Amino acid sequence: MHILVANDDGIYAPGIIALARAMTAFGKVTVVTPKENRSAIGHKKTMHKPQRADPVPFPVEGVTAYATSEAPSDAVALALLGLVKEPIDLVVSGINRGGNMGQDLTYSGTVSVAFEAVIGRKPAMAFSLDDFSEDANYSAAAAIAQQLVALGLWRALPPLTLLNVNVPPLPLEQIKGFRVVRQGLRQYNDELIARVDPYGRPYYWIGGQAPTGDMSEEGTDLWAVAQGYVAVTPIHMDMTNYAQMRALQRGELERLRPGAE
Repeated sequence: MHILVANDDGIYAPGIIALARAMTAFGKVTVVTPKENRSAIGHKKTMHKPQRADPVPFPVEGVTAYATSEAPSDAVALALLGLVKEPIDLVVSGINRGGNMGQDLTYSGTVSVAFEAVIGRKPAMAFSLDDFSEDANYSAAAAIAQQLVALGLWRALPPLTLLNVNVPPLPLEQIKGFRVVRQGLRQYNDELIARVDPYGRPYYWIGGQAPTGDMSEEGTDLWAVAQGYVAVTPIHMDMTNYAQMRALQRGELERLRPGAE
């Protein structure tokens, strides 16, 4: 196999090193990811300025690595469009510092890596460790990633579908198991901090406490991780609300003439 590894925490983040090392068990590994931290940048596409992709040394033997200049999704696009010459069998993202659950997926650079991969018709899995601390231990999450890739679940994923995996911050022997769950509901505790620069001009910083969420609703990613399980969520890029679409179709909208009152 040839596995592409990317993420949003920077090319020398401990999570991506741990994931790349775990993936070497399956064959060739190439890392293409932003040089610096690009967390919470979402699914961005850079089209109006040049991008850089520089070969760099990587602290895992046998791994080829490129440090890129823009978003994590850009890094995957570069790789799939020809930067990486050898065909890629699987794209894995992570291991992210901090969980990616609920509405986090709309912001997450980690999940955007997997989004870009499935748009490019490659199977993809995103791995996140629900621990935001600087000294987080990624060994259990790396073992989980290796186990899930070995299971081959990604081989049966339909088009435009990825697996989003969140791992609780526990030693491997204390993790209770796996739960296949839906997205939960995040609670963001953002605050707008207004300040004035030395020239008297106002500027703003979005701060506040870390996001929380409803961890009591059984069957969600937030619940599973809080209970000590690995949360596995299949994510499809078709964001249509089909129930609401059918409700609108039953209404008056499709019988109206454009411009008519």
